[in-house]
Amino acid sequence: METLTGGTALALAGVVLGTLGTLIGQHLATRVENRRHQWERAATERAERKAAIMDFLGSAQRIELVLDSRGLGLTGACGTDEEALHDLWLATKAVELVCAYETARAAQDYAGVLHARVRGGTEGTAAPAKRERRHTFMEAARGELSGRPRKAAAR
Repeated sequence: METLTGGTALALAGVVLGTLGTLIGQHLATRVENRRHQWERAATERAERKAAIMDFLGSAQRIELVLDSRGLGLTGACGTDEEALHDLWLATKAVELVCAYETARAAQDYAGVLHARVRGGTEGTAAPAKRERRHTFMEAARGELSGRPRKAAAR
């Protein structure tokens, strides 16, 4: 059997180095692509959470307007109370679908207080509860959109 000559050995080393270079390049390209995909997915999920939160806040604001109008003695200025409550609970369900448990729970609590006030809850005791629930929801929503790690639902 013939021994490898210098030229053959160099050619074989070139093939090995070329193969290694190709494999390393593919590995790095795959890692970059995976990170880009994760970033895009996280951005899409954040946009979904933001949209659900903004829809909920819009519905809650409509209920607040109904309550403020009642306080001023105006009736029927904001459409029906039932439509506003329906929109509020629908927006709450959207928050439940796309947000963390803590945010969904805070939305339910805030919606519950607003619902009770529309249905005739007492003005004096409900106002602090409403502010507290709104504050709790806003803090949870702020955390949801800030990118803090999300907690799994504790159901």
